[in-house]
Amino acid sequence: MTDSIDSTTNAPEPPDTLKAFGAVHKAFRKRAGYTQEEYAPLVQYQPSTVASIEQGRRFPQRKFVERAEEVLDAFGALKGAYTYAGREVGLASWFRKWGELEEQAISLYTFENRLVPGLLQTEAYARTLFNERVPVLTDLQIEAQLKAREDRQRLLTERPNTFFSFIVEEYVVTRGTGGAEVMHDQVDHLLSITELRNVEVQLMSMTRHIHAGIAGPIQLLETPENEWFGYCEGQWTGQLFADPKTISVLHMRYAKLRSQALTPDDTRSLLERMRGAL
Repeated sequence: MTDSIDSTTNAPEPPDTLKAFGAVHKAFRKRAGYTQEEYAPLVQYQPSTVASIEQGRRFPQRKFVERAEEVLDAFGALKGAYTYAGREVGLASWFRKWGELEEQAISLYTFENRLVPGLLQTEAYARTLFNERVPVLTDLQIEAQLKAREDRQRLLTERPNTFFSFIVEEYVVTRGTGGAEVMHDQVDHLLSITELRNVEVQLMSMTRHIHAGIAGPIQLLETPENEWFGYCEGQWTGQLFADPKTISVLHMRYAKLRSQALTPDDTRSLLERMRGAL
């Protein structure tokens, strides 16, 4: 699920570039005389994954494309289609793909200017957000959301070799979401997170009136194959990016944000003062 809203409902059609890649792949597979069940083991993926890719519902990883090129003797056509496939992957239901990438990432960067990032939220803070969801969620839906968030947060401790960087606007913490008790525990939790060697937390001071992230949240991650993906989210849409030019821009913005935010040590000092004031 996303850090703001769960937009799996009203999910639009897959992007045309993904459907085009899937159609090209399907044509080459059929030309080679393979069924999906026969072909899947040759590229070391499940038949259901192959089907999802051919239907344009799943973004293909680079290693899939490279194996497909070799198995199908596609003379570069699949690699060419893949280059364009990453340029308009989008819409919030695609966060499920981001979640899959997140689980294997070797580095993950997050800038957030709306709320505490999901990976850093306490249960009480998250419950406050889900309780205020519009349209209203049922109790069962809220519990399911909380369980999913708890499972996702294990990444911080179960992947100690993954580097996590978080930059959060100071006012997100000072807003008082959920009341003093909820925020006191949330600040305590943020302080405990800063003690993890693989996690870096920086606050963007309210004294900085303009910065490189003014256009909105940014997420970046690196896979074990050293591929980079980006994800940006709004009210009704989320976009997953693989295009190198887009990733380069997001990297530049994030690098600038790290230089503009408080240092990790200064962030910890500010969080300690905030906790004392609650």
